[in-house]
Amino acid sequence: MQASEASRAVAAAMSTASSLHLTVDDAIVLHDSNKLTLRLLPCDVLARVAPATHQIAQFEIDLARRLTESESPVAALEPRVEPRVYARDGFVITLWTYYEPVTTREVSPADYATALERLHAGTRKLDVPTPHFTDRVEQAQQLVASRDHTPALADADRELLCNTLRRLRRVIGDRGGAEQILHGEPHPGNLLTTKNGLLFIDLETCCRGPVEFDLAHAPEEVREHYPGLDQDLLRECRILVLAMITTWRWDRGDQLPNGRQLGTEWLSQIRAALDRDGLDSKG
Repeated sequence: MQASEASRAVAAAMSTASSLHLTVDDAIVLHDSNKLTLRLLPCDVLARVAPATHQIAQFEIDLARRLTESESPVAALEPRVEPRVYARDGFVITLWTYYEPVTTREVSPADYATALERLHAGTRKLDVPTPHFTDRVEQAQQLVASRDHTPALADADRELLCNTLRRLRRVIGDRGGAEQILHGEPHPGNLLTTKNGLLFIDLETCCRGPVEFDLAHAPEEVREHYPGLDQDLLRECRILVLAMITTWRWDRGDQLPNGRQLGTEWLSQIRAALDRDGLDSKG
């Protein structure tokens, strides 16, 4: 968020928590992107704050409640307040349990795979309307096609992303494999190491698709410990996901630190991956 908007967002979160009889004297920014993630003290609550136009918050809360009830490895909502979306000063606020991070060891690929497999077992039981993973691919395609939104993207790079997104979306869809509700972005940044074990956060990206699409976001070593994967499909999903996240970095509104540098590096990785796997980027 812009600095002026962020200060208002912090104030909105603190005021909301205080109105719910939680003691709030301070707020620590844990993550700042299109929304703010805050640790409110001394009540020790995690607040997520987004502009009011952000309409996915209720969807995330509903999923979290149902997955928590089934003991899936996801972060829980704050139990001291009503589990709902709060609105204040042009922002929507959701309140979650704060988990003290455990940093004594790295997450092993086997533990990562087990946690993701447990999450998939939980989401497999859900019968809720969710976007399809191809809807998110289409969002990336629209962004690449818009020179207004991606003005710094060179013509050759734009063509590469456009062709890669279009071809792999078609190839993966034509496979016709099993699909289910997924996390959508179960990368290491959305996995907490806590005394309660590994917990996934940020459920707003949930979508429907093959489990390989989720595995494409995880470290490559995780695939060796997740049973029943289609390795060819996983390779295709990895390149597709790389093309998608590369596209986000070229959005003129992207606020990720070093985003443009990452976008440049990832373009080179896409070219290398296409060449290595013998895939035609012009299809």
